[in-house]
Amino acid sequence: MRDKIKHLGNILRASALCTGALLCLTFSQPSLASNQNQLEGVKKEISRQQDQLSTKQKKINTLQQSLKQQELAIAATAQKIHKADNQLKQLDRSISKLQQEQQRLQQQQLGQQEMLKELLSTQYRQGKNSQLASLLSGEDSTELDRMSIYAERLSEARAKTLDELAATTTELQLKAHQLTQQRQQQKTLLTQLKTEKSTLENEQRQRHKTVRTIRGQLKSDSQYLSELKSNEQRLVKEIAKAKAAAEAARRVPMDGLARHKGKLPWPVTGAILHHYDTPQQGELRWKGMVIGKATGSQVKAVYSGKIVFADWLRGYGLMLVIDHGKGDMSFYGYNQTLLKKVGDVVQANEAIALVGDSGGQERSGLYFEIRRKGNPTNPKGWLKR
Repeated sequence: MRDKIKHLGNILRASALCTGALLCLTFSQPSLASNQNQLEGVKKEISRQQDQLSTKQKKINTLQQSLKQQELAIAATAQKIHKADNQLKQLDRSISKLQQEQQRLQQQQLGQQEMLKELLSTQYRQGKNSQLASLLSGEDSTELDRMSIYAERLSEARAKTLDELAATTTELQLKAHQLTQQRQQQKTLLTQLKTEKSTLENEQRQRHKTVRTIRGQLKSDSQYLSELKSNEQRLVKEIAKAKAAAEAARRVPMDGLARHKGKLPWPVTGAILHHYDTPQQGELRWKGMVIGKATGSQVKAVYSGKIVFADWLRGYGLMLVIDHGKGDMSFYGYNQTLLKKVGDVVQANEAIALVGDSGGQERSGLYFEIRRKGNPTNPKGWLKR
């Protein structure tokens, strides 16, 4: 009897186990399908987000390319204005010099005319006392010879004065013609300047719209941080290329900056908007400093060297890099236009660019950086205090 009861219990337990297994199987299959569907949904959402990010990045890249073209156009126009301004200044100086020469010649002409009048008057008076009258009056031959020589000298002086007066008159006419030409050139240049400045204003308006759109696309901190990191990588890459090119083409002896620490002239004077090594965005810190200055102000080289980079660089705008030798380089970014090209040798305090806000900056200023053997160092410590 005990064995029968035991056998029945085993059968019941086995039955219960089978029932539980069937129940588990029944409930687990729909749950697994649901999870699979959720996983597929997540994958699709990730793919959609990635597509959105890719589309957004492409849009940002396109906008940055537009910004580059606009800022290069602004640079070309600004350079034309700079050149025309210089020509106008030279022309103004030339016109002023011509006017002074014209006044001097007019005074000279008056003097020559007075001298001619005096000579004519003297000759007239001397003519009244002619040789025939002298002969009839019984004067001696010695006196007659002296009077004859005097008359000859008087005639020569008159002829010379007439020649000088004619030359002065011709020179005056030439100066008047040159003056008319240069005033016409001045008028043409002023009209050209007005047109170029109008073009510049239109280009700057278009640029501001592009900058606003880019900033709208980069409104999240993570996107902006990513953009800054990419910009820094581009700069490092360009530094390496520029350094290699400088080493390959080094023909100008350059002694580096080591002996001039704390003595270098400032590239521009103005308030420091961003200091070296202060927070820029997230964990990123400034590798140089930004000095506020009005658009169009001259940027000066801090020391002699050779231009190894002069182009538009994303995030830095129109950038110029000078190799000073011994691994020392100075960087000048955000410029409106560049006045030098790669290969040019420059001296300390020489104008190399004009201040601007290229690279999508919100305000005008100069980005200035010094690197030694590729490593950034505080630029302020190298400048005169």
